[in-house]
Amino acid sequence: MKIAVLGASGKGGSEIAKEAAARGHEVIGLSRHPEAIPAADGITAKECDVENTDALVEAIKGVDAVISALHFNVTAEHLLAAVKAAGVPRLLVMGGAASLKNADGVRLYDSPEFPENIKPFVIGGIHFLDALREEQEVDWTFFSPAMLIFVGERQGPGSFRLGTEELVVDANGESKISYADYAIAMVDELEAHNHSRSRFTVGY
Repeated sequence: MKIAVLGASGKGGSEIAKEAAARGHEVIGLSRHPEAIPAADGITAKECDVENTDALVEAIKGVDAVISALHFNVTAEHLLAAVKAAGVPRLLVMGGAASLKNADGVRLYDSPEFPENIKPFVIGGIHFLDALREEQEVDWTFFSPAMLIFVGERQGPGSFRLGTEELVVDANGESKISYADYAIAMVDELEAHNHSRSRFTVGY
């Protein structure tokens, strides 16, 4: 497939771009800082201000899917408008964990344990998912990570488990995933297309 990765210079976007290219996909990496996009066979780095709708539309025309690893100051409405204008059928989003539920069925954002000082930084992801759930035209997927997503070694397929609406935790009650293993699951979803117009999550 030919895909565009938005935010390909970041921790998540760079791992997604590398994983997709390693599997033979044609990757267009977009960022304001193209020099920071991984240099690898199959990755074409391009400078793009994704907040500029016209520039974004032009950059993603002709791709089979857009994968966004952007911060949520770029809204769902903005990305959906650009994807539609470019005629791209699929949008996959590196989402947030705050909208997941705990074992008691309470949204993490609403639980007493959720730090108040973090809320302003994660509410954008909740609004983003809410907007996607109203979308009827674009085939979207929102991929929430574990509570802790970190730079770490690639453990590979079989090291993690998938979920849908509930936080995935390990035997110690911890919820975590490396960016590298998150990228594996994201590209798996790109290829298998198991979560059309829905959200899923991951954790060790």
